[in-house]
Amino acid sequence: MMNIPLLLPTEWVHELLMGWMPETAVSIVEMVLIAVVYLAFFAVAGLYLVLLERKVAAWIQLRLGPNRVGFWGIFQTIADALKLVSKELTGTVKADKFLYNLAPYFPIVAALIALSVFPFSKSLQAYDVNIGIFFLTAVSSIGVIGILIGGYGSNNKYALIGAMRSGVQVISYELSVGLSLLTMVLLTGSLQLSEIIETQRTGGWLIVQGHIPALIAFMIYMIAGTAETNRAPFDLVEAESELGAGYHTEYSGMKFAYFFLAEFINMFIIASIATTVFFGGWLSPFGITDGIFWLQPIWFILKVFIIILLMMFFRWTYPRLRIDQVLTLEWKYLLPLNLMNIVLMAIIVWLKFTISW
Repeated sequence: MMNIPLLLPTEWVHELLMGWMPETAVSIVEMVLIAVVYLAFFAVAGLYLVLLERKVAAWIQLRLGPNRVGFWGIFQTIADALKLVSKELTGTVKADKFLYNLAPYFPIVAALIALSVFPFSKSLQAYDVNIGIFFLTAVSSIGVIGILIGGYGSNNKYALIGAMRSGVQVISYELSVGLSLLTMVLLTGSLQLSEIIETQRTGGWLIVQGHIPALIAFMIYMIAGTAETNRAPFDLVEAESELGAGYHTEYSGMKFAYFFLAEFINMFIIASIATTVFFGGWLSPFGITDGIFWLQPIWFILKVFIIILLMMFFRWTYPRLRIDQVLTLEWKYLLPLNLMNIVLMAIIVWLKFTISW
């Protein structure tokens, strides 16, 4: 007789469904359940990252922050979301209706697709694609299409300027993000996220295994990743003092909320990639997660949380750069440094292979 309590939660649900319905129906139900779980995680994570942002800003600025709705203000962003749902969806008469209404869905869909490939634990991963890093860099570029369409479709000069800035910025910093991750792929020899984590089980985190090139790659990745998410000090796309709200100036209600939530989920995605590639993913630094499945996602989320705090520290510490400074930083400094760093990593990998051989 099967001892169901000893099974993992995912295996338990699968065995339960197999006892009720045929295999084809089980596959369909499981896909629907996975989609619902990811949508719920998307909504909850987005709302509470907004709350965390406001609390961190208050802490840095020596004030209280949200503290009215719920204990310590923990339901403030839920109240804000309900307010946005109830608001009228306004728009301009001269806007391109089709493009204007289509744009908010691009960042949301891109973020959801990217979330599906992260291994939150050894057994908690929607899809373990064998080209994980390549897949993530490709999907993360889709969101900017929504920003460009929204800025253009709004028929507003400030929205269009913000959208153009976003396109230039994302295309530029995508190079540094890709090259910094490629530096680590050289070290692991795999694009698959689960395999990248497995290589860190015995040899330690890649940021330690890779020596100085790995540390440089992480620093470049964090700078470029912050720019990719359009966050301060790289928030030229929605510079309030210049462009109002930038590309989403003409959006209201839930359409505005889609853009807003996608920005915070993208921050979670950038932090998750850094956790997986540089800091061992769900692996504990003390080696205690292998046999305890419920500790694995806790370690993963904890590492992501620390990196998100670092990104928030950037936002509330450094002043906004000008657009020419943003592009100069990428093309004159980060990109050449990245190219030299990837060559240095290749030399280190070659030396390791030669010595071991």
